[in-house]
Amino acid sequence: MSTDYQRARDALGARLRELRFLCPGGRLTGRELAHRVGWAGSKVSKLENGKQTATPKDLRAWADATGRPEVYPELAARLAGFESHIRSWRRALANGFKPLHEGLSAELDRSSDLWVWEESVIAGLLQTPEYARHVIDRYAQLLGGASDIEDAVRSRARRQEWLYRPGRTLHVLMWEAALRSRICPPSVLAAQLDRLTGMLGMDTVELGIVPFTASVKIVPANGFWILDDRLVVAEDWHAELWLDDAENVSLYGKVWQTLRASAVYGADAHRIINAARRDLIPQ
Repeated sequence: MSTDYQRARDALGARLRELRFLCPGGRLTGRELAHRVGWAGSKVSKLENGKQTATPKDLRAWADATGRPEVYPELAARLAGFESHIRSWRRALANGFKPLHEGLSAELDRSSDLWVWEESVIAGLLQTPEYARHVIDRYAQLLGGASDIEDAVRSRARRQEWLYRPGRTLHVLMWEAALRSRICPPSVLAAQLDRLTGMLGMDTVELGIVPFTASVKIVPANGFWILDDRLVVAEDWHAELWLDDAENVSLYGKVWQTLRASAVYGADAHRIINAARRDLIPQ
């Protein structure tokens, strides 16, 4: 993916390669460095070419093995600077919605399990095209810089093919507010809620709703996706965050499980969706 995050990872890899080339005892080959730290040779290549994110332990070992232990704080600072990668919406949308959707779709294709939390909008993989169109259009109006809304709607619809592939499971939690937010006309929301009802019985979808009346242990906020326990994609008003360090992935997993404890499923979730649907009918 071509993101600020990947550019930062590439830059760190280039710095690691420089340290290997300028080792005080003479230039090391990748194989020699791997032997010194007890790694497979492929790991050196992956780190230098931005194909793998280093851990603090990796960076310490690299600094020591290249005879430059004093550079470890610099390397650690570089890592800390992009572990919480922020991809600015305005900068990203300068190229339209399509690259944004393609980047996430590529990561999704690599994943077999997806854990999603949404507090105020229907999860993207469950959206009808009309509902998605209104959501995307509202973001485009707010942020500007993107006119390919129809392409984005089609891309989001194609992404939903993931749900019908063998071995894939979507674990999705939504706050009741997501069922009631009038981001679109009532008729569009009604069709969206009808679709949710139809998806409750899918083998590949585990859909939980956190009712307004539920006792919650944390504030139901900040939508996010967890892909295979290896990557978190979280959204804020100004940016999208891609987090792949183990500590943050674990934290978001804990948040999801905490929210799940307040959710209802099956017939209880069905009743909440139907109640939101009935409230759309003029009295």
